[in-house]
Amino acid sequence: MVRRSTFRAAAAAGAVLILASACSSGGSTSSGGNTSGGATSESSGPKQVKVYGTDGNVGNALGKEFSTPGALVNMKGTTPLTELNPDFKGRLDQINPNLGGTYNYAAETYDAGVVIALASELARSNDATVFSKQINGVTTGGEKCTDFAGCLKIIKAGGDPDYDGISGPLEFVDAGEPSVASFGVLQFGQDNMIDDSQTKFVTIGDPANATTQAPPAAAAPDSPYQGGQLTIGTLLPITGDLAFLGPPEVAAAQLVIQDINAAGGVGGKDIKLIEGDSGDQTTDTAQQTVDREINAGANAIIGAASSGVSLSVIDRVTAAGVVLFSPANTSDQFTTYDDRGLYFRTAPPDLMQGQAVANIVLDEGNNSIFILARNDPYGTGIADVIEKNLTD
Repeated sequence: MVRRSTFRAAAAAGAVLILASACSSGGSTSSGGNTSGGATSESSGPKQVKVYGTDGNVGNALGKEFSTPGALVNMKGTTPLTELNPDFKGRLDQINPNLGGTYNYAAETYDAGVVIALASELARSNDATVFSKQINGVTTGGEKCTDFAGCLKIIKAGGDPDYDGISGPLEFVDAGEPSVASFGVLQFGQDNMIDDSQTKFVTIGDPANATTQAPPAAAAPDSPYQGGQLTIGTLLPITGDLAFLGPPEVAAAQLVIQDINAAGGVGGKDIKLIEGDSGDQTTDTAQQTVDREINAGANAIIGAASSGVSLSVIDRVTAAGVVLFSPANTSDQFTTYDDRGLYFRTAPPDLMQGQAVANIVLDEGNNSIFILARNDPYGTGIADVIEKNLTD
């Protein structure tokens, strides 16, 4: 059976931890040992306890919380992650030299910006209620392209682009989220940092589930662009308990706007970027940021990272006729949320990550599981999915 306990996590505990035990020879167990587990004292019989995490708990930000060498050694877990090419990492490092090798959700943030821009270009409008109808179609069917400049050439020739981004092929379903996603299986080393040499990638999902609903006909590529300049805001964690995820996301947002504008912008004009902090659920920072960006004319907002924060502002954003496009929300609630057709995400839903981490736990022969989860929509949601996959 699966035993669960929920709690309000500290900043470093960003998601879900799983304590898993293999077969034991019985007897009482020792309370000593490091976080990554290991054998108990010989008098109690051998018992192996392993620790697994999901995104938020699988990164160097967690390792920095531990001063004892080897405290996290061999702990592993999953996070939405594709194998990033060195050029993309290098360009992010140029934007922010202090990323320290952490690129969580940078690819998803970058791709959100590209998809928004391409949809607006296809619609020849900055009206989110118009260009939002093109977003799913940008990710599936049509002619393959892998960057904004290449996709823009297809549009200007009257074609239909199918953007395969840095974060993966995307291939959105009707709900505006990926039908297939890549997850990194990460492992901590002796220095309590992620050992990149141990990283593996797994793919979950099926592209056959991608939408088959055709978008409205694109506007003629030489028709006037309606509404003036496309304006994109950001709602990313500069402060709050997910602030460790903020720097790579912010850098990616800056980089994608830079690349789009270098390729000619949207409607022949540069995109305007308005940057904003999401804070966390303990503050009203997100509401203040959203109000400021909507009043400043934002047509789309990239964010939030936290599912709970997005749930706190989604009605406010969509009621204003603005797209909310998250690079990191994974709560399954968004799949069926009444979002007026204006909410999208490049991050995969918890359903997929739950499969990935459950597969790891079971493949390694564990038969006793204890789940610790954040008491918020992300933590409880993914805990439910993991539990269901384990029991099934």
